[in-house]
Amino acid sequence: MESLKLLITVTFPNYLRNLPIPDTLAGFGDLTGSDVLRIVPLVGALAAAVYLVVSAMKGKKDDQPKPPKVNFNCLDKDKDKIVDSFDVEDLGNKTCFCRCWRSKKFPYCDGSHNKHNEACCDNVGPLIIQKKEEKTS
Repeated sequence: MESLKLLITVTFPNYLRNLPIPDTLAGFGDLTGSDVLRIVPLVGALAAAVYLVVSAMKGKKDDQPKPPKVNFNCLDKDKDKIVDSFDVEDLGNKTCFCRCWRSKKFPYCDGSHNKHNEACCDNVGPLIIQKKEEKTS
């Protein structure tokens, strides 16, 4: 502990007092090679301190929580992306598609969103596609 006290109270202040720090920015051009080498440890320590503070304030991206998955039912997890395609003529007069991912008949809606909405205070509903009735006159 005595050596740490000596370092903080005597050695470090003497090191700072004897540094060749110029009065102006232009004075840095007048420094000799040995003067620059005497300043390098201080500049390195300050740069490391600034880096550590900034990186601690930003936080690592790995520390950020990932958003929850929508497809928690494990539908087609072997695929990179789930894409369903339908021909409009094959849909009939009215078809309801699931948007909550909870339907047992996915991609068609089975009303599972109602239970989800009650439990989560959500307001999700199906995508309804229906043909307009043609008016005859």
